[in-house]
Amino acid sequence: MTALHQQIKFAQSHDGLRLAYASSGRGAPLVIKAATWLSHLEADWESPVWRHLLRAMSSQGRFVRYDERGCGLSDWKASDLSFESWVRDLETVVDALEGERGTERFALLGISQGAAVAIAYAVRHPERVTHLILHGGYARGRLVRADSPDARDEAETMCHLAELGWGKQDESFRQFFTTQFIPGGTHEQHQWFNEMERLSTSPQNAAQFMREFNTIDITALLPQVRCLTLVLHSTDDVRVPFAEGRFIATGIAGAQFVPIDSRNHLLLEQESGWTRWLDAVQEFLTQRTNPALSASLANLSMRQREMVELLAQGRDNAQIAATLGLSDKTVRNQISVIFNKLQVENRGQAIVRAREAGLGQNH
Repeated sequence: MTALHQQIKFAQSHDGLRLAYASSGRGAPLVIKAATWLSHLEADWESPVWRHLLRAMSSQGRFVRYDERGCGLSDWKASDLSFESWVRDLETVVDALEGERGTERFALLGISQGAAVAIAYAVRHPERVTHLILHGGYARGRLVRADSPDARDEAETMCHLAELGWGKQDESFRQFFTTQFIPGGTHEQHQWFNEMERLSTSPQNAAQFMREFNTIDITALLPQVRCLTLVLHSTDDVRVPFAEGRFIATGIAGAQFVPIDSRNHLLLEQESGWTRWLDAVQEFLTQRTNPALSASLANLSMRQREMVELLAQGRDNAQIAATLGLSDKTVRNQISVIFNKLQVENRGQAIVRAREAGLGQNH
């Protein structure tokens, strides 16, 4: 098998920061990974915590990932570490790929807080995302889901702990976080993750990241996701409760939910859960039709389905009228009925839903 390599490039964000992104593998499908903190494109490529996932995704097709602002090879001095900036950074990376063959539509992978970013992007750009893969994610940050003063105190204590000990040579402070992310890791994996925390970002950034994570709330976006969605979550995840993965899966129509038997927030190569995860993702990426979309299309009459097929082909109302021998007024009225049945608000959303259901491909 040909050795896999990655190519690192830089893109400029909306506010002038340099974002490092890497591309590996080739062909279809294209999978773009929404950034997470604790990343370093170069160091992750050979790491005992990430390399199995990076190699596996790259061997299936083209895989693109990037370092979050404030992390890794991207600029660390970022005044804005808000959720909105993370979504716009993902837009920047996608725009940087613009014009390359096969980058018009892609699968989107979101891990941990990257899941919320991926969901927000998929809702904003439904015409771009074919498949949404979410692992260890949450729609509600710690402070949003906190149900007691102790839970709120715990969230802030973690931020303060990062400010005090993140940059020290003594790794005991960072070991606390390592144990949450990979409690089942080997000594080598723990050592690497401890060092990665220090290497990937500054103590100030680490604390600010966690404070922003704590306030994430994209609950309202879940019903707006229209693409095929796969949600995976470790059953005994210490970092993000299993219930949060289930919460996401129940909020997105037609989402598949795969529990993974593991304690690790980041799945490790030596555990059986990793094989289950990879098998589920590979099978998911071959799927072309969302059951929820198929059900909504089933409610259409034969004539309406013909119109949706033409919509998916990019035809305007006049072209649809001419093709079907109908008046423009009849087409306008029927298109409004179709929008209601598909539960969409505009033509663009209707086209996306139709294409996700496999229509519009024979022209």
